[in-house]
This record gives sequence, C-alpha cells and structure tokens, in this order.
Amino acid sequence: MNIFKKKSVDKMLEGVERTALKKNLKAKDIAAFGIGAVVGVGIFVATGTGAHLAGPAVIISFILAGIVACLCALCYCELSTMFPVAGSTYSYSYIVFGEIIAMIIGWCLTAEYLVACSAVASGWSGTFVGILKSFGVTLPAALTSSPSKGGIVDLPAILIIAIITYILYYGMKESARVNNIIVGIKIVIILVFVVLGVGHIDTANYHPFAPFGFGGIFAATATIFFSFIGFDAISTAAEEAENPKRDIPLGLIICLIAVTVLYVLVAVVLTGMVPYNEIISENAVPGALARVGINWGAALVGTGAILGMISTIMVVLYGQVRVFMVMSRDGLLPKIFSKVHPIHKTPHISTIITGTIAAIIAGFIPLDIIVEFLSTGTLFGFIAVSLAVIVLRKTMPNFKRIFKVPGAPFTPIVAIICCIVLLCGLKLITWIGFVVWLIIGLVVYFVYGRKHSIVQNEGDLENTDKAV
Repeated sequence: MNIFKKKSVDKMLEGVERTALKKNLKAKDIAAFGIGAVVGVGIFVATGTGAHLAGPAVIISFILAGIVACLCALCYCELSTMFPVAGSTYSYSYIVFGEIIAMIIGWCLTAEYLVACSAVASGWSGTFVGILKSFGVTLPAALTSSPSKGGIVDLPAILIIAIITYILYYGMKESARVNNIIVGIKIVIILVFVVLGVGHIDTANYHPFAPFGFGGIFAATATIFFSFIGFDAISTAAEEAENPKRDIPLGLIICLIAVTVLYVLVAVVLTGMVPYNEIISENAVPGALARVGINWGAALVGTGAILGMISTIMVVLYGQVRVFMVMSRDGLLPKIFSKVHPIHKTPHISTIITGTIAAIIAGFIPLDIIVEFLSTGTLFGFIAVSLAVIVLRKTMPNFKRIFKVPGAPFTPIVAIICCIVLLCGLKLITWIGFVVWLIIGLVVYFVYGRKHSIVQNEGDLENTDKAV
C-alpha cells in the first residue's frame, strides 16, 4: 500500500454532492461562526499578557498577528472555494500531499479543537464559579475542580459541554442562531468597554511605547497570535454553507477584519487606562474598569467573558465533529463517526462521542501541560494550507479558482515563514507533547486507518494531477 496515495478531486466532490448535511448557513452566519471561535477568553486575557511583554506596543503586536492570520486566511479562502468540503486542512492535504500527511494534519486539528474545547470549558467553569461567589453563592470545591486541584470533578465544565453538545446534535441552523446571538452580545460588551474606558485614558501611560524594543514586540506577537486561532474552523462549515464558494471566503475576511479591529481597540484603551506593568493578566479588561471605579462595567465585561467562552466551545466542538466525520467517510476512522441523523441531518453519533471525550478531559484531566501544544498543531495546519496553495498552482494550473491568493507564491511563502518563526518560539515541553500526540495518531493510522482506507482499497483512484 502507498501511504502517500492521494484522494482524487472527483471522488472528493462526489462525497460532497452526496452529503446529507443541511445547507443553511449564510455568509453572516459563517462570519459570526469565526468571530465566535476567535473572540473568546483571549481578548480578555491575552491583551494583558502581551502588554507585559511589549508594553503599549502590544498594539503593534496585535496588528502584526492580525496580518499573519490574514495571510493564512487568504490561503484558506483559495482552497475552500476550490474544494468546498467539511474536512478543512485535512481534506486539502489528502488531495495535495497524500493520505499519511492528511492523517497527520487531521490529528493536528484534533489536538487544536478537542483539547481547546476542554480547556476553554475549564476556563468557563472557573469564571462562572467566580461570578457566583461574587453574589454570595459558593459551590462545593469538590464539584468544581479536577482531581489534580484537590477536587473530584469539574462539574460546571462537564455541564456546559453537555449543553452545547445537545445544541449541536439538534441542528446547525439552531446552533448558528444561538452563536449569532452570543457573538452579537459579546461584541456589544467589548464596545461598551471601549466607550467606558476611552474617557479614562492617560496618554502618559503610552510612554515609553516600546520599553522592551522589537524583541518585546515579537515575543508579544508570538504569544497573542494564538488569540486568533479558531478562524480556520470556518472552512469546516463548507458543506453546510448555502453558497460555499462565495460565503466561506467572505465570512473569513469579515471575521478577521472584525477581530483585528476589536483586539486593537481593546489594546489601545487598556494600555491607556492602566500602566502596562500594573495590568493583571488574568483579569485585565474587567480589572481596568474596576480600577477607575466602574464596577458595574467590570461585572458586565465579566459576563461577556462567560458568553465569549460559550461561543468558542461551540465552534471548536463543531469543527472537531466535522473533521471526525470526514476522516470517517474516508475510512481512516470507524464509520460510526460519519453517520448522519435522519431528522436533524447532523453527524449525531460523532457529536455525542466528541462531546463525551471533551467533557471527560475537562472534568477529570489536568490541562496545564496539554494546552501547551495546541498551537503547534494549528501552526502546522497553517503551513500545510499555505504550501498546498503553492503546489496546486503548479499541479492544477487550469483548475477554476473563484478566489485567488493575491501575490502568490510570495504571499503563501511569507505566511509559511511567519508560522515557522512562531513555532521556533514554543517551549520544549510543547514539542514533547506534540510528538507524543503525533505518535498516537500514527498508531491509529497503521492499526486501523490504512486497512480501512477508501483510497487504499479502491484501485481505480488516480493521483490528483490526473483528476482534473
């Protein structure tokens, strides 16, 4: 068997045409979907963390991180219009690089989505418990902490994942409606912070603007870049978009422009209100309002953080379910993951299994080390997409492209270089965790996936360059 055998474009598009998923997402739903994933706990925490590294120049760091994210997003736009499938980076890699690389990338996406869902759920639990405590309601520590923190189970984290799993099980149209409402409220709350805080800006706090020089700006960029992670989940919604070749790229672009503007606004106001070395990272935005006596505003922003995390959990859980579904459809995972509910038209079993795994991780397993390697898999996915654009321009020059990356191949090359630079800044423990995760994925492939692969078992499939 050839583990680098590619999936033909014709076969992939046949699978899309046969999909039982409902096509009911518009560009606005997809944009809100991306904003819901990206604007989560990061905007409330990462801004403070970045300010400690770069000072007020964290504003520049957010702009640079936004540019890198946009470069990668342009590559996603081109591929998602060429191949409107739910598997995102996994599906693109199957066509361009072959099965084993697709399996690795799919496994990287699993690291990003599944563990991110669990990590954010744990963060949601801590914030929720803290808000209840501020109202005089104290929940038992044994039921709000994982065993590693002296508790028995983190029950709020499990419950929020269970609720979102139910919503996703019921249908994507309903999920999109809930997400749109949450995203709207979240954006309003962020803008409320900007409006309330702008009157308390002290321009003296902007001096020195870059106390740690370019090195500090770069370090902050590498750190806060991961606040942009999640926009790639947009491409997993391709099979449920009404017009994926129009709506996916439009949704991606709207999402990243909106997110970058929101991040920069928050950074400008926050570093103007509070000296950078006095910002409390864990409570940066609400803390800034409380510092100037706007306690009701601080409470409102805290509520926004709760809502922000709910939409993030929803989107990353959705993305993971769709990746499992497509990998199952290709035979690399058991067929049960690709079964679609006859009424709700959702991959219901995959949704239940994914939600259960995420809930177990969030409720019982310490995430301190696990979350460290989330960004590694994400960046490898970004590199794969950018490289795929370059390769396909050579191997499929005549393939119809509704959207083309401007400045190719230089734009994808710059995106790849930026991702590599960010990878070089990760900790050793991060790389160790990633290698262990990768080995587990390869074991799954060689024990199960290779034997059940549709591509390996159908002798009539040709290489991608012959399929066009």
